[in-house]
Formats: sequence, C-alpha cells, structure tokens
Amino acid sequence: MARTDQTGDWAKRYSPSLDEMESLTIEAFAHLPEQFRSLCGDVIIQLADFPEDQIVDDMGLETPFDLLGLFEGVGIGERFSMTTGDGPNRITLYRRAILDYWAEHEEALGEIVTHVLIHEIGHHFGLSDDDMEKIEASTE
Repeated sequence: MARTDQTGDWAKRYSPSLDEMESLTIEAFAHLPEQFRSLCGDVIIQLADFPEDQIVDDMGLETPFDLLGLFEGVGIGERFSMTTGDGPNRITLYRRAILDYWAEHEEALGEIVTHVLIHEIGHHFGLSDDDMEKIEASTE
C-alpha cells in the first residue's frame, strides 16, 4: 500500500499567534447572529496567552490551561443592583488553553473559538446552556 503525504502545508506552519487568534475571533464574532452581536454593545473582547496568576488563584485552577475564556464585569442581570464593576465588561480568550484543547479534540480551531466566545458572551447576558447551544448551532 502506497503512502500519500497527508501533511498539507502543516510541515511549515506555526501555531497561531495572538494576532492570528484575534483575527480568528473577529471572524467568529462576525458570524454570530446579528441580534446576538448587537446586544454586546461595548463589551471588550481580547486575547491573552494565559490568565493572570491572580485569576488562576481566585478560581482555584490547577493550571492556567484549565480556563479557555473569562467574562469579567457586571452581567446584564446585575446592572440594576447596587454592585459596581471595576471597569468595562471584558471577555478574554486564552490562546494557549484553546490551542491545548484543540490538540486534544477532533474539532476545528474556529469552532472552538466560536464556542468559547458564545459561552463567554452568554454568561454576560445570563443565557442558559440551551440558549447558547441554539446560537452556536445557528453559526454552523
């Protein structure tokens, strides 16, 4: 049985940089349903390699690879309470944890980024897992 080259152009590729992951995230966000995106308003979406040590400690994570994304700020359901946030609402996606997850599963990188983005935005809006699954299904 003859073997064929299955590597495509992977032999010369590097893992996606933060800038490339940001582009992938922008693309994923652009494909979310318009109604969902329009609700996001001024939510800041950013990327980092890992969460800060304080976040790892506060969340009791075993390693920084345990967190793919994080919503920080005041959720929609909390806006009318007496609590105040420390700054703007922000969603951070963690590149290294996402890449690690990607390496261990049979999913496309863009699908993983979309999933994490939907769930972090969903946490901001207080959506149920069922609601987020419907939004994710509508992007496929």
